[in-house]
Amino acid sequence: MTGKPGRTARGGAQTSAGDLLDLVRSGRAVTRGALQQMTGLSRATVGQRLDRLFRAGWLREGAGGPVDSPLGGRPAITLEFDGSHAVVLAADLDTRHARAALLTLTGEILAERSGPLVVEDGPETVLDGLGRWFAELLTETGHAPEAVCGIGLGVPGPVDSETGRVVQPPMMSGWDGYDIRGRLSRAFAEHTGAGPVPVLVDNDANLMAYGEQRTGYQDCRAFVLVKVSTGIGAGVVVGGSVYRGVDGGAGDLGHIRVGTEALCRCGSYGCLAAVASGGAVARRLTEAGVPAASGSDVRDLLAAGHPEAAALAREAGRRVGDVLATVVTLLNPGVLMIAGDLAGTPFLTGVRELLYQRALPRSTAHLDVLTAKLGERAGLTGAGALVVEHLYAPERVEERLTALGV
Repeated sequence: MTGKPGRTARGGAQTSAGDLLDLVRSGRAVTRGALQQMTGLSRATVGQRLDRLFRAGWLREGAGGPVDSPLGGRPAITLEFDGSHAVVLAADLDTRHARAALLTLTGEILAERSGPLVVEDGPETVLDGLGRWFAELLTETGHAPEAVCGIGLGVPGPVDSETGRVVQPPMMSGWDGYDIRGRLSRAFAEHTGAGPVPVLVDNDANLMAYGEQRTGYQDCRAFVLVKVSTGIGAGVVVGGSVYRGVDGGAGDLGHIRVGTEALCRCGSYGCLAAVASGGAVARRLTEAGVPAASGSDVRDLLAAGHPEAAALAREAGRRVGDVLATVVTLLNPGVLMIAGDLAGTPFLTGVRELLYQRALPRSTAHLDVLTAKLGERAGLTGAGALVVEHLYAPERVEERLTALGV
């Protein structure tokens, strides 16, 4: 029985050039001999498929590896993914602020910028602004627009990963169902003069979780990140992949009902975000005579050691911790990471108080509860990684090599 062209055989499928690249990138096989052993392909076939990757500029030879034979001989030449042949653009959009960066294919941030971009101004204005930022980053680093292989974008709302469109986002008025991929690709082309590039869109908490897990917790099989800023959302990484649910709605913790009468931005009463988000804490501070317009203002007050802000953040942490007890019992993660404007000692203390009180000891026995390591760069790192993993997946490698004529 035959499968896709270039795929079938050891035990079922012929191994394509994309599969060989995947083995090298993952470190599972980094010499020609190891690739032969892993795939069962002949030396000549491995050589032919590697040659396509070399001609595309995606592979390079590294230093000689160890000599495996007890009889000695020449060390095997190692193979490396050449991350210098292209770059990635990434952006992380919050409700009133955004960050953008130019990254290497291995995740190094080459340049970044941030500033106010208000989602309520609408997708046309915001995405055009990101296109302008992207052009400025390329100019700053001296990279040609043609070097960009893809763009990744994180947004503060649920995203259908098949279409890249947000679905009924409570905090993104005017964005529901909008063609973000197409508009951002056009904005990039308009501001740089380059042709269109692939654009991937995902929820901001998903990308933060993906960035943090890949950077510091690759061995963690179940990883949860909770972002508490204007709203509350969670990203879940299971087995190294983001878990999105059937249509991108997984992780929407902010709209779990917690039995209060507070009105949420989604129009419902009693949502967790209405009482425990950065926006909710900001409202309570303002009512108490401490001006705060958003979660970022609360973050600044917490950094300054403001006692009332700290007390309210701890209370918010307890409310979130109560909900997370159920999340931890259901998913049994190894890491529970708190990120966003409220991520800090008062909020984390509140989370831990209720989490360990309500969750079963079995669920928390091997759980690390901590704050984000990458900070505001987590979403950018995750967006860049999402693009690279998408473009260099084995099946897509074949398509791209064919398009390049190699």
